[in-house]
Amino acid sequence: MGNCAAPQSKKNGVNYLNWSTTAKIIHLDGRLQEFRQPIKAGSILSQNPNCFLCSSESMYIGSQVPRLLEDEEIQLGQIYFLMSLSRSQSPLTLQELCSLAIKASSALSHATSSTNASVKYPAARQGCCEVPIGFQVPTM
Repeated sequence: MGNCAAPQSKKNGVNYLNWSTTAKIIHLDGRLQEFRQPIKAGSILSQNPNCFLCSSESMYIGSQVPRLLEDEEIQLGQIYFLMSLSRSQSPLTLQELCSLAIKASSALSHATSSTNASVKYPAARQGCCEVPIGFQVPTM
């Protein structure tokens, strides 16, 4: 278990992330941790007391954020958030979801390129979409 660099390739001057090769964990402090192999949620949680792990795919405004069970494996190609246990019983607000999205965008952009003004992600066949970096992440 450990950190690894975000895999990427460059084609026509555009950075492309290979999303399927790592599982990404966004920590409370905005730090990005990546895993090249599936790992049990319990392994991550044992190093992060007073936190729970959730998938970015299962977060909905006005609903409780579903917690991953300790024996569940995190999946490659997915983004997960470590969240404070104090947030486990409260419905997710729009402001919190936006804050998490900004935190993830910032962490991912720093992992791919700290020198560009924006990070480009492949989108459809027509080209790329640009995501500006340098957001200030509000504290929750």
